Amino acid sequence: MIVILKKSATDEQIENVLKHLEYFGFSTHNIAGDDYIAIGAIGVKPNFDVRKIQILDGVVSVFRVSDQINLAARKSENDSTTIKVNNVTIGGNEIIVMSGPCSVESEDQIFRIAKIVKDNGVKILRGGAFKPRTSPYSFQGLGEEGLKYLKSAGKEYDLPVVTEVTEINKIELIDRYTDIFQVGSRNMQNFALLRELGIGNKPVLLKRGFSATIDEWLMSAEYILSGGNENVILCERGIRTFETSTRNTFDLSAIPVIHQRSHLPVIADPSHATGMRDKVIPMARAAVAADADGLMIEVHYDPINAMSDGPQALLPEQFASLMNQLRQIAEVIGRSIGEIKLEKTF
Repeated sequence: MIVILKKSATDEQIENVLKHLEYFGFSTHNIAGDDYIAIGAIGVKPNFDVRKIQILDGVVSVFRVSDQINLAARKSENDSTTIKVNNVTIGGNEIIVMSGPCSVESEDQIFRIAKIVKDNGVKILRGGAFKPRTSPYSFQGLGEEGLKYLKSAGKEYDLPVVTEVTEINKIELIDRYTDIFQVGSRNMQNFALLRELGIGNKPVLLKRGFSATIDEWLMSAEYILSGGNENVILCERGIRTFETSTRNTFDLSAIPVIHQRSHLPVIADPSHATGMRDKVIPMARAAVAADADGLMIEVHYDPINAMSDGPQALLPEQFASLMNQLRQIAEVIGRSIGEIKLEKTF
């Protein structure tokens, strides 16, 4: 539940509320606000009488958040979180595009793709170094060598980087190279990993599990937030249904649902959602029209020979055309996307 206190509440009043909440078995977390003081009370107590807190000095209101989604829940229409990653703001007016290859394959490859996406207005470089694959015989990534290439390419083209973390024992290593931790679909409910990422404050991009409901997705975000890390970005990447025409079923409606229920920014990954480059383009356009805060799109200059997910990677020419289309859609809904460079080479 959420406890709202007067802005003028004294330290003694705040401490008294915290003591009462802890006495009743809740763990607590302060929520920043310009016009209010709020405390998130975390705990499954369906029959708790909120009047026990309501009567305390300094308290304005107490309300429950359905399904125990407390810290991720939107409290008001203007309650929206923005996340700063170097000089990039996610969740603001600008729609942030994160792009790059599925996997870092070589130094030359990631540098070449980094230039392509930078020239087309991309703000964050993506690339996998540790790849969780369905088959143990598939390419698993270059590991730390790939992380070094990714970080170097990001530094060369002034792009923050995002890469996936798959295990707790890899957090310290990956932390040295990445600006955003990505938690993939398979790890959305790896609660031990989420708790560990909640201890720090580096942004976490949390992908929706391919069989997860929106409630389950938000509860996974709650694990990170409850550890004190407020920098969570949600990513819709398609869910598994009975339909086999595409790799997954892109749940476009999840974007406005999340905006209504949560203050966290939400981006879309049409590459993994559809699995086919000709479907990526219309779904990326749709995601911007649905008011996504960002997009994650895979690009490769030689997708036929890509070591992973080549069929869903856009060719540079396709990506350039798409970015121009997305700018026009963003303008219609009062938002913007990074400007293209006048000179570029593929």
